[in-house]
Amino acid sequence: MPFALPKGRPALMGILNVTPDSFSDGGHFLNPERAIEHARQMVQDGADLIDVGGESTRPGAEEVPYEEELRRVLPVIQALTHEGIPVSIDTSKPIVAQSALEAGAVVVNDVTGFRNPEMISVCAPTDCTICIMHMQGSPRTMQASPKYRDVVHDVLHYLGDAIETCESAGIRARRIWIDPGFGFGKTLDHNLTLLSHLDRFCQTDYPVLVGVSRKSLIGKVLSTSEANDRLEGTLAAQAFAQVRGAKIIRAHDVKESRRVIDMISAIQEN
Repeated sequence: MPFALPKGRPALMGILNVTPDSFSDGGHFLNPERAIEHARQMVQDGADLIDVGGESTRPGAEEVPYEEELRRVLPVIQALTHEGIPVSIDTSKPIVAQSALEAGAVVVNDVTGFRNPEMISVCAPTDCTICIMHMQGSPRTMQASPKYRDVVHDVLHYLGDAIETCESAGIRARRIWIDPGFGFGKTLDHNLTLLSHLDRFCQTDYPVLVGVSRKSLIGKVLSTSEANDRLEGTLAAQAFAQVRGAKIIRAHDVKESRRVIDMISAIQEN
């Protein structure tokens, strides 16, 4: 079955980068035992699922061979799913997605927006949830000179086309999430415009995932170059996204993010 979103609040997706070079926590969780323990702590702190990634998608990142990506992520996925922890695989490689699904992952989070038909072919016969993200260009080039005629319209149009392609291949609407792709081929103004108009995305029939945790857009607004010095800005942006209708929040700081989610949900209930 597709991953079931909680009722009355957004799902909280904890970020687990099993990489040496991710922008915020690269190298912290390369050791499988350390990664697994961190995932357990995130679940204890309130995460509903863990997003495991074995390849950095920061601006300028180099591609990792699929064999190395599998070596990084599979032991972690297998251990977590064995413990009953829902897992999302953050990958753009069909072979990695397939192996992760066979290991028990329930969500495929593809930052390239399922441009690769093989990725759709891997996911279509399964019951997994997919997350279609918008990215202009590739991680190596996306921040070179991103341009849009109308960033909200253009991103919505891209996601709509990708949804149509996935549904025509047999992936039912109830299995699809969308992600505007904050920081992926966007300037600061593009990111802020997308966030301020997030309700446009949330008015579609598809749950919206928002991933702004510790990103450079927050650093630019708050004038801080340190990724770990962006907590307040991250929580503010996530809170705004929740009020606008986001259904999945992707975060590094799980305990703090869950407290914000629960507080806003309590207010909204009344």
